[in-house]
Amino acid sequence: MALRGVSSRLLSRGPLLLYLRTWGSAAAVTEKGGKTQNRPAKCKDPSSRVRLRPLAYCLPAPALRPEFDWRDPLVLEEQLTADEILIRDTFRTYCQERLMPRILLANRNEVFHREIISEMGELGVLGPTIKGYGCAGVSSVAYGLLARELERVDSGYRSAMSVQSSLVMHPIYAYGSEEQKQKYLPRLAKGELLGCFGLTEPNHGSDPGSMETRARHNPSSRSYTLNGAKTWITNSPVADLFVVWARCEDNCIRGFLLEKGMRGLSAPKIEGKFSLRASATGMIIMDGVEVPEENVLPNASGLAGPFGCLNNARYGICWGALGAAEFCFHTARQYSLDRMQFGVPLARNQLIQKKLADMLTEITLGLHSCLQLGRLKDQDKVTPEMVSLLKRNNCGKALDIARQARDMLGGNGISDEYHVIRHAMNLESVNTYEGTHDIHALILGRAITGIQAFTASK
Repeated sequence: MALRGVSSRLLSRGPLLLYLRTWGSAAAVTEKGGKTQNRPAKCKDPSSRVRLRPLAYCLPAPALRPEFDWRDPLVLEEQLTADEILIRDTFRTYCQERLMPRILLANRNEVFHREIISEMGELGVLGPTIKGYGCAGVSSVAYGLLARELERVDSGYRSAMSVQSSLVMHPIYAYGSEEQKQKYLPRLAKGELLGCFGLTEPNHGSDPGSMETRARHNPSSRSYTLNGAKTWITNSPVADLFVVWARCEDNCIRGFLLEKGMRGLSAPKIEGKFSLRASATGMIIMDGVEVPEENVLPNASGLAGPFGCLNNARYGICWGALGAAEFCFHTARQYSLDRMQFGVPLARNQLIQKKLADMLTEITLGLHSCLQLGRLKDQDKVTPEMVSLLKRNNCGKALDIARQARDMLGGNGISDEYHVIRHAMNLESVNTYEGTHDIHALILGRAITGIQAFTASK
């Protein structure tokens, strides 16, 4: 079920409409003999008239005592809209029925299934917050819920979707010309095209302002010549479209749209990863690539462009990391209930219960923080520091939870059939990319003190 048209489906079977129909039936005037009876029937027996009940019968029944549900400790469900719940549940079914059966062998064999992007395109979950151009135009919270469900299966799958949505479609939508939007966004939304985002370089990760990739303008041919290299680029080996950031001759950083097949452009795969093995990661090599002027993003200048993209992607990561953490928590809980040691379940031990309580606490606090961040995002009230706070916290806590779960499973914890070790290895990358744990601490530290500590000399 695609996200498009969700509202109309909700109305066709929603509780509000059912209530209105019931109310209308009860309130409608009855017809008898073809004539509408507008006057109330006369009471023939005075003794049958309604009598006032004693006061005790009129008092409301005592409210039921609320019960704690460890699956939803602070009742997140009641804070979501009907649309958001339907979107989440529809995508959860796809993830569990179509993706979960593939992930074990995909991770073992280090294979990315390109058709997954096409399937997501059919569901309408690519670039879902974009309005128009074939996109669903859902809330930021709905997008976060999608990331959470996808990363519950695998961080590599969520990375591929995040790059397509936040790092490829977003810059075209936010910084591109109308011609660029019309040309690329509908095909990206359908999954016909797969994109990647080139910012990190071999010598410059947390310091993108020092990038070495250069773009030389050629006025006579109305083009730019790009030279340089990008590395650790998700989707690059299988990408059709490359969003690349390069420094121009005026020292300004600009965004360029490169297409697969351009002369001098290559994207070799990085082999031997022990993390995110189910997604394709590689480099972008540019050796004199000629890019026409119409492929320059006209509304992006300086690092504000790529940083705006990163903030969008980091928001989805805040939600996604908790999906992986939830999987590890649920697996550890069930394992500790099933595993018998010394004649009792592992869950009988205080240490196990304390670890489970810690996991549940961090996941719950993280999810409700994400919900608040999503609501603020839809109100255009989010700052980069807010995103850094949750990216740093949620990724770090998710990694801790995965490590604890691995430990709780004992020797079985290193078996990929339990999936926990895969999540733990994936989260090592998630905690590092899109701004490391420590870089986000420095972003927050600058906001707290007013002093930047990224470099010692300034």
